[in-house]
Amino acid sequence: MSMDELLKDLQGQRTMEEDPSHISLSRLFHASVMKKHSSHHSFEAFLEKGNFQAETHEDINKINDELLNRHVARETNFASWSEMLDTATKEYSEK
Repeated sequence: MSMDELLKDLQGQRTMEEDPSHISLSRLFHASVMKKHSSHHSFEAFLEKGNFQAETHEDINKINDELLNRHVARETNFASWSEMLDTATKEYSEK
């Protein structure tokens, strides 16, 4: 974290947009991430293939963990949803 980011954080000026845990799933799992780690061109297509509907992190948290992890393992190069989320968050933060 840079000094400017730390100062913003301490002053409470960081926006939700700057915090990866508050970004939209479609932004976090943008097309290049999905193409790199799966055979899907979008996160929406990935969800549709698993018959899941989710637009927010809260929606994803409501999906049965076992079902989501199986779908992730089958459709991506990740072993679990948490691994997929961690990687996408890391890649987003590096931009």
